[in-house]
Amino acid sequence: MNTVRTLTLAVATAAVTLTSVAAAGAATTAPGTPTRPVLSEAEAAPFTPDNYLGFSGPYAAPVADPWQPAPIQTAGRRPDFVVGPTLGAFGTTHTTVQTAVNAAFRAGGTARRYIGILPGTYTGTVFVPPGSPPLTLYGLGPPQAVRLEFRVDAIITPAAWAALVNPSGQYVEGDPAFRMFQSCATRTSANAGLCATVLWSQSPDLQVRGLTIANTLLDSVDAGTHQALAVRTDADRAQFEFVRLLGRQDTFYANAGTAGRISRVFVRGSYIEGDTDFVFGNAVTLFEQTEFHLVSSRKPANGVIFAPSTAPGYPYGFLVRHATVTADAGYQAAPTGHLGRAWDQGAGAGYLPGSSPNGQLVIRDSDLGTGFDAAAPWAPAATTSRPFSTNLEPGRDLNDPTRNRLWEFANRTA
Repeated sequence: MNTVRTLTLAVATAAVTLTSVAAAGAATTAPGTPTRPVLSEAEAAPFTPDNYLGFSGPYAAPVADPWQPAPIQTAGRRPDFVVGPTLGAFGTTHTTVQTAVNAAFRAGGTARRYIGILPGTYTGTVFVPPGSPPLTLYGLGPPQAVRLEFRVDAIITPAAWAALVNPSGQYVEGDPAFRMFQSCATRTSANAGLCATVLWSQSPDLQVRGLTIANTLLDSVDAGTHQALAVRTDADRAQFEFVRLLGRQDTFYANAGTAGRISRVFVRGSYIEGDTDFVFGNAVTLFEQTEFHLVSSRKPANGVIFAPSTAPGYPYGFLVRHATVTADAGYQAAPTGHLGRAWDQGAGAGYLPGSSPNGQLVIRDSDLGTGFDAAAPWAPAATTSRPFSTNLEPGRDLNDPTRNRLWEFANRTA
């Protein structure tokens, strides 16, 4: 029996009981309702950080590889490179984050390199190429005061994207990140798509701490499909702490960049804002003590927070623990917000059970504010409009490919 099957059975065969979670402050009990399913204590038992972060390698044959990320330590550290508005001032070695990343890449080696960023607003994209040493990007001031930002919309053409992000030759042949730039600039698709991001990493072991990262497209466009990412990660073991990620649609993309292989992401103590699928992707991702804030300024109804696209059969996608889920005054006045929906990535011709991705998400031990559809918090799938479907029967299979895998446990509601 392979490891995936073993993991799946560990979840699927957990006994269903009608254990009340009211003692934990939740408003519902297991098994929940057809539109709002709730896990029992036994069912919730496998959904732990160790299981989400404990495996790497192929989804079809995952390898036990425990990752237990310690807090990012930057206090009192002398950075290898310092980014600031004025070269030479306060130890500044570079005036853009990208040139500091390039310098770290060229320094090479396997030792972690630290890039400290002084307070200021740094406008432009930042690409961390594969082959970089482990990098830590961190603010030398409060997160609100250290800001990486750029305004880019996914619906522009690849040529327009290239002109926008590279107006003065920030990316030139021979630079470490040039291949990443070229992979988007030479796309044959009609638009730039998920290249429309501020920070993009293809290198494992990235750490980001104490920054604001914003795609400033924000409310300058209509409520239609305007993907505008703040952060995209493609590699394994990406870690974010005390960051503020600001956008509207697709703010944070936790991506497994290599087809068929697990990538892991850990987010702690952070704030993520948006209005449509603004936390999405197929990476295995753990969110701890983080606030997710739904805004109505561009899209006043039916906003969605999470859109996981987990590999079919793999039991662990997104895990949200000890978090806070909030909505602004517009949604509080008209509570139509949704906690999430499956992405159904790549299933434009229709969802195929067992073959198409089937987003997996558990929100547990968290505080859910007002502004959301309390009776039906899960929306139909993004790509296919597949209606939300769950199972309330005793002994239910939590990985049934004909059903959704979106669950709650022991949450507290306002």
